[in-house]
Amino acid sequence: MRRFSVLAFLGWVLLHVLAPGAAAHEMSIAEMDLREIRKGEFIWQWGASGNTPVGDSLRPNWPSHCTEEENLLKCGQQGLTGTLSIEGIGESYSAALVRVHWYDGVTRVHTITTSQPAARLFGSSVDNRTAFEIGGAYLVLGVEHILAGIDHLLFVIALLFLVGFNRQLVWTITAFTAAHSITLALSALDLLTLRSAPVEAAIALSIVLVAVEALHRRDTLSRRWPALVAFMFGLVHGLGFAGALREIGLPETHVSAALLAFNLGVEAGQLAVVGLALLAWWIGRRQPALLHARTPALYAIGALASWWSIDRSIAVFL
Repeated sequence: MRRFSVLAFLGWVLLHVLAPGAAAHEMSIAEMDLREIRKGEFIWQWGASGNTPVGDSLRPNWPSHCTEEENLLKCGQQGLTGTLSIEGIGESYSAALVRVHWYDGVTRVHTITTSQPAARLFGSSVDNRTAFEIGGAYLVLGVEHILAGIDHLLFVIALLFLVGFNRQLVWTITAFTAAHSITLALSALDLLTLRSAPVEAAIALSIVLVAVEALHRRDTLSRRWPALVAFMFGLVHGLGFAGALREIGLPETHVSAALLAFNLGVEAGQLAVVGLALLAWWIGRRQPALLHARTPALYAIGALASWWSIDRSIAVFL
């Protein structure tokens, strides 16, 4: 308990000094609503996002035949066809969700990122994107999500400290991947639904527990069966990934391709972090000073996660 209190205090310091206002694994996503009020005419507006008006940072580039009059978009007989891009993506916002509410009552969601800088529009509610196009967009979103997800990355790094770079690490990472893939799919398809607050609190606690286990050398379950521990916690982390995917939204067509691609993107980002950690370990393994950094690094990880645990646990009851 005393160790947890120390970690929580250090977490408070880290949160306010090193990462003020840091959000655990939220992407900075802008939202645009386009509503067709008559054939070829749309009312559009930015959704509320943060304290700064989105319009101050982002600017839509409409298809060339469309004309804009304040928040009224007129596209004539051609309708809203062609490409829509948004200037400013990658600066204040990592992505933009464009929700088009067509005249026939159908809504379509398009995602614009730095890697997918434009959305193709077809003038109607029919989504003519191929599975390859949808998969490519969601692959990028998966990579961006895991790289922006501080808590997920800290859990993976804590696992690396616990297991070390050996054959056991392969099974541990595989177990974590399998587990969060299961709950990501179940939750994204609405087969498993849990409130966000307890999931976020459990994710933070998982980081604390793994960091504490890595700090000592006792022969515990985590050291004997790290793959089992990674699998159990992976089930919880998958629910966190699913929460982000629900915010982004799944397309009406090629849902399986989108879900698979998002998961593969998460794995690609995760493996990139493991690869960088392996490279850092290989370069610094003969440097005694770097070896002594292991304990402070684990205390820093545990401290930040402890503060998240307290903060998110309070949110469960609000």
